[in-house]
Amino acid sequence: MDLVTPGIGLIFWTTFIFFLLLIILRVFAWKPILNAVKNREASIKSALDSAEKAKDDMKKLQSKNEEILQKAKQEREALMKEAREVKDRIINEAKEKAQQEAAKLIESARLNIRNEKTAAIAEIKAQVAILSVEIAEKILREKLTQSKEQDALISRLLDDVKIN
Repeated sequence: MDLVTPGIGLIFWTTFIFFLLLIILRVFAWKPILNAVKNREASIKSALDSAEKAKDDMKKLQSKNEEILQKAKQEREALMKEAREVKDRIINEAKEKAQQEAAKLIESARLNIRNEKTAAIAEIKAQVAILSVEIAEKILREKLTQSKEQDALISRLLDDVKIN
């Protein structure tokens, strides 16, 4: 039974070494381990804080980006509206110019037609006069083959000329 029951000396020295080991561990191991754990805890906490701050910054940047996108869309819409207005104005100006040019061309064509009509009428009158003179000449030649008739016609014409 001696093997199963420990002796008092063994219990004393085991307890003494155990407490001595606890003191040595407390002085040399636990303080550095606890300090390392505290440092690790502080670094994890600061990392979490910086991650939270980065998350907040990202949210702020995202909201700023959305705001910038909204402004860009508004500016694009304003530019598109202005471009449409400019396009409509240019088209209207071109239509007005085309209408003015068409009116000028129509008026010019009317003047040309009027001038050509007047020239044609004058030419027809001149041809009618020439034909009338030729017909009258032919008729007079036939009638005036005799000298008595010629003398009578000449005297009538001279009388008419003196009266006018």
